[in-house]
Amino acid sequence: MSKDALVKKVLFLCTGNSCRSQIAEAMVNADLNHPWRALSAGTDPAGYVHPKAIEVLAEIGIQHRGFSQHVDDFQHMDVDMVVTVCDSAAETCPTWLGKGNVIHQSFNDPALVHGTEDEILAAFRQVRDQIAEKIPALLETHLNAAT
Repeated sequence: MSKDALVKKVLFLCTGNSCRSQIAEAMVNADLNHPWRALSAGTDPAGYVHPKAIEVLAEIGIQHRGFSQHVDDFQHMDVDMVVTVCDSAAETCPTWLGKGNVIHQSFNDPALVHGTEDEILAAFRQVRDQIAEKIPALLETHLNAAT
């Protein structure tokens, strides 16, 4: 069996596809010690990756070059799991994604935080760290359940 056959695909879905789903995609793809390949999309994509998301990823050594795209771009792709990372995306998740493989794990939207530069960066770091804590465990649980 080829190595590619062992790779599982996870699609991270949020509304704007500029922060949370991008961070999750980049972090999963940066970890080469697991069988997941991550993708991300939005139900109403912003059309860009938030510069602060890129900045907080770079702080931990991840150079992300993703781009914002619409969930419909993945309509003909088979994915093993979809993780909605915001409540709005969970509510508007397209039915063609299949409800059986959709898991909801909400994170606050750091792009909505107002304040000083330090306060905004702190919000992005907090979400990044929450994703780093919760997403690997969620993926591992899904793998264990499938075997």
